Amino acid sequence: MINLENIHPQFITDAGGKRVSVVIQLTEYEELLEDIEDLAAMAERRDEPTVTHEEVLASLKRDGLL
Repeated sequence: MINLENIHPQFITDAGGKRVSVVIQLTEYEELLEDIEDLAAMAERRDEPTVTHEEVLASLKRDGLL
């Protein structure tokens, strides 16, 4: 997850000095998009039942993946 303190935006202003756009580094933009996608996935799954760590381990062992 991106640390917002590490983003260094530049602002584009209109003739009156009002900020109308922001410019950030492409890598920062890509990290923000990834964070948004992660948050959207979590929101979609928030009502799903949880599984304990032990249950996950048992399932992986049962399936021969661990």
